[in-house]
Amino acid sequence: MKLIRFTKKGLYCVPGKFYLDPWYPVDYAVISHGHADHARWGMKHYLCHYHSKPILQHRINSDISIQSLGYNEPITINGVIVSFHPAGHIIGSAQIRLEYKGFIVVFTGDYKTTDDGLTVPYEPVKCHEFITESTFGLPIYKWLPDAILKQQMQNWITTNQSNNRTSVFFGYSLGKAQRIMKMLEGMDDIYVHNAIHKLNEAIVSTDIKLPETRLITSNFNKKDIQNKIVILPPSLLGSRLLKRIPNAATAVCSGWMQIRGNRRWRSVDAGFPVSDHADWDGLLSAVKATEAEKVYVTHGSQATFSKYLNEVGIPSEEVKTEYGEDQLNEVEAKASTA
Repeated sequence: MKLIRFTKKGLYCVPGKFYLDPWYPVDYAVISHGHADHARWGMKHYLCHYHSKPILQHRINSDISIQSLGYNEPITINGVIVSFHPAGHIIGSAQIRLEYKGFIVVFTGDYKTTDDGLTVPYEPVKCHEFITESTFGLPIYKWLPDAILKQQMQNWITTNQSNNRTSVFFGYSLGKAQRIMKMLEGMDDIYVHNAIHKLNEAIVSTDIKLPETRLITSNFNKKDIQNKIVILPPSLLGSRLLKRIPNAATAVCSGWMQIRGNRRWRSVDAGFPVSDHADWDGLLSAVKATEAEKVYVTHGSQATFSKYLNEVGIPSEEVKTEYGEDQLNEVEAKASTA
């Protein structure tokens, strides 16, 4: 019996009778993390990591049927041993390890192999089959060390302040916003949009410590945030709220900024390649560390990455899914009302 089958509803564990990050309603969903393209509404029951539970309850519904586990805490479902292992992507993100009759499959969801000082660092898990993302699965994507990126962002803020400008960063409310907060901690007062504030509240409910922030309300006093730091969801680019921020200097934080920069976001002043995904080297190191006999490559540059793996002697196959970072705007737009 094949352990995993790729279906129209998502990745299905045949003997376990459950799905991994399904994109249509099912009876039992094992969730890798809280982003909108991986954790969707309509499931009868959810299983996720302990830190993801309040995030799912906030983003989907507080009344959902949900169970949570810590990392390396196995549970058996219809004879399949299921456990979560750190993915390093965002807070609560997990690789999902499945074992049935000695055969092991690992589904990564999304992951990042570098330590950002906030998320539990990625840990490789040996397996027979490895299902990997490839969001940035091209050789051109090689991230700067966090220390350098952090210094660039802080230098930009210092320059803005010397020019009497308010530094406004755009990043997804879950994951990117918290990472920006961490990189800018101690620079000055950090103001965040309500969508970010609510997720911060969900995250700290699991005893995770986040940098201190202030809520930017719809009737904020312009003098209070002049020359300060503001973090907003991407959906608020060009919004009334942004136009009210005094002398705003704007920056988008995304891995796409490494090559696209202001060509993609022409309405902003700067772009910083802050990514919550593995770069080319990270993807390769992760795949090799699993010692997997077969690798399935999902969303992103799957054709290029899968072809390369086959060329270097690692059997690989492309798999089409409905995952992808751009889909996160769905939630951002609903959460952003200013």
